[in-house]
Amino acid sequence: MRSHVPLLPAVSLPLSALAGTTLRENTVTTRDQPPFDRVMMDGIALAWSAFENGCRRFHIAGIQAAGSAPLHLRDPRSCIEVMTGAMLPAGCDCVVPVEKIDIDSGTAVLQEGAAPVRRMNIHTRGLDARRGDPLLKSGTLLGAAEVAALAANGYAQALVSRPPRIMMISTGNELVEPGEPLADWQIHRSNIYGLWAALRRHGYSQLAQDHLPDDLSLLRTRLRAHLDAHDALILSGGVSMGRFDFVPQVMRELGVTQVFHKIAQRPGKPMWFGVGAGGQAVYALPGNPVSTLMCLTRYVFRGLEAAAGTPASPLETIALAQDLPAMAVTRFVPVRIGGFALDSKPWIGEHGDRCEKSGLPMDLQAPAARPRPTQGSGDFTSLIGTDGFVELPPAEAIIAQGTRVPLHRW
Repeated sequence: MRSHVPLLPAVSLPLSALAGTTLRENTVTTRDQPPFDRVMMDGIALAWSAFENGCRRFHIAGIQAAGSAPLHLRDPRSCIEVMTGAMLPAGCDCVVPVEKIDIDSGTAVLQEGAAPVRRMNIHTRGLDARRGDPLLKSGTLLGAAEVAALAANGYAQALVSRPPRIMMISTGNELVEPGEPLADWQIHRSNIYGLWAALRRHGYSQLAQDHLPDDLSLLRTRLRAHLDAHDALILSGGVSMGRFDFVPQVMRELGVTQVFHKIAQRPGKPMWFGVGAGGQAVYALPGNPVSTLMCLTRYVFRGLEAAAGTPASPLETIALAQDLPAMAVTRFVPVRIGGFALDSKPWIGEHGDRCEKSGLPMDLQAPAARPRPTQGSGDFTSLIGTDGFVELPPAEAIIAQGTRVPLHRW
């Protein structure tokens, strides 16, 4: 998928719109960080040599506030009152916090036991970074720290991958909008709202949705329009081997190149993936609810990352809390994450209770995955309260408790 997904175009966005986007340019620090010797504590700034020579009482010669030009300490027997974030006054090389001094009639008196040292509570200029040092590389996913770093270096905007325009499409005559009355042979349309919630939680905001019945003519018309207007289509249903599973056929007719159809996994085997003539990524997921959400998590998010130019996420692994049967194909099993001891059999409890053999509180033990199997790929209810799912490799035997396996968080 990563080798077939085209890169989204780059756009310049303001700081307020950068969260969750992927940087498409290399940036450097525009000034030393910090840009001056910075006071780290409210208190007094003084010349440490005066303390070394026995001075414990210092006349307060002025106040140095953050955002003000630096004062100059002329008399080493004096001090300057300073605020956190202020520039260190010239002539000072030590900051004594306010908790270690008493002020009496304009004089700061060091408390007994105060033992200042040179450069104490001073954030030295250029300690974090020097002007021109690399700051963020192209491909960086921008979160709070990264956006703050850009702002601190004076970047009012940055070149990033344009957020993808995503269309979510459910298919099937049996689906009815929530809130509408149902016939006995119908079910509420739920997969789209699960997809919507998952995508929003992962930071995707340019979302639209549609529902299409199992009608070839209508599928051709509406899917063509959606391909023309969006970067990615995520379909739920219509990709298996049934008489009315028209999606692969219609995609071929619309010029979408199939990259693969079917994966040796359970659930989610019928998944289909292709790329349109205009670079649109098409993720056609099985219609069973558990399959839809697992394929979204396991594959679609990876594809959207690739389209944004984000490097592949590192694989997270976790130990199993109990033995699990394997299959001849890859198996996805929903899990809750907690703690367990490898020498205690099997999972012993939750909410901080103690393990049978180790005697350690649950929250002090290694994180582990506690299986929460569903009743089938249509059992969305069993996913409530789970943290994600583990990926069990094909095997002929039991996969033992304590084995580390890939974890995919919702």
